[in-house]
Amino acid sequence: MIAKASAPAKAILFGEHSVVYGEPAIAGAVNKRAYITVKESECEKSIFRAPNINFEAELLTREKKYILRKGKPGIIRYILESVYRAHDHTPIDITLTSNVPIGSGLGSSAAVTVATLAALYRYHNIRFNKQSLAHDAHMVEQAVQGVASPLDTLVSTYGGLVYLSRNKKVERFNVNFNVPFVVGYTTKHGNTGKMVKDVKNLKDRNPKIINPVITAMGNLTNYAKQAILKRDFNKVGELMNINHGFLDVIGVNTLELSRMVYNAREAGAIGSKTTGAGGGGSIIALCPGKVDEVAKAIARDDNILKIHFTRKGVSSRVYQ
Repeated sequence: MIAKASAPAKAILFGEHSVVYGEPAIAGAVNKRAYITVKESECEKSIFRAPNINFEAELLTREKKYILRKGKPGIIRYILESVYRAHDHTPIDITLTSNVPIGSGLGSSAAVTVATLAALYRYHNIRFNKQSLAHDAHMVEQAVQGVASPLDTLVSTYGGLVYLSRNKKVERFNVNFNVPFVVGYTTKHGNTGKMVKDVKNLKDRNPKIINPVITAMGNLTNYAKQAILKRDFNKVGELMNINHGFLDVIGVNTLELSRMVYNAREAGAIGSKTTGAGGGGSIIALCPGKVDEVAKAIARDDNILKIHFTRKGVSSRVYQ
């Protein structure tokens, strides 16, 4: 039996870091996906392969450890944690293919985690729904990272553009927001756990300064929700630019990220900002009518992806 699953990457439009402190956030699934295949191992060992990043490891599933065969560790901890929670430790072969750049701030770990759990549940004929899958995937990310927002795994599971409210209620936008974006990403990968910790330390040292900024980021997200519902792209772009300034204040932007942000604006983007945890990773630029110009401007120094939001979430099936 072979089980296959895929799940989308995500882009955060508003609410990075402030969502950790109970503020709202807006994020959407994008048209880049992680694909997982699970089948019985042809040897007596469990093997994980990710050919497009030239990675292979033997999995010691009971101990949550691995023996590296080739490549550099990265996503392996999410695979091990998922397998530990959803597998009976019999020898299996897991293959990952993905067009989501690892460490780019597009939620590659969430996409891989959601797809891995869905494939394992299919492989073992375990019943699940999207609510339980999103919860389980969040638990995996939390176990690996220490602190994790449920936003990435929610978006990767359900798809679409979503709003996460202050009381953790998830609302899906039913408005057509299929406007073009360009994502720029650096070769310097961000470390989500470290950046979340750094922001917390800054907040603890300067609570009277940083707490109002966190609240303002939440208020900005609510204004952005109304702008999206009205399809007011100019207002969305303006709020993206303001949000980037807030991310500067809390210390998560880098020279590379800001370079991409300003290159995008100079090339015609109506809004651009860091997306994700920062410290490396990605920016997102809203650029209706200027996709090629913005992509070319960012690509002079960095890497680019042209994306759009998609309603398609996790997908899984079994082949006999």
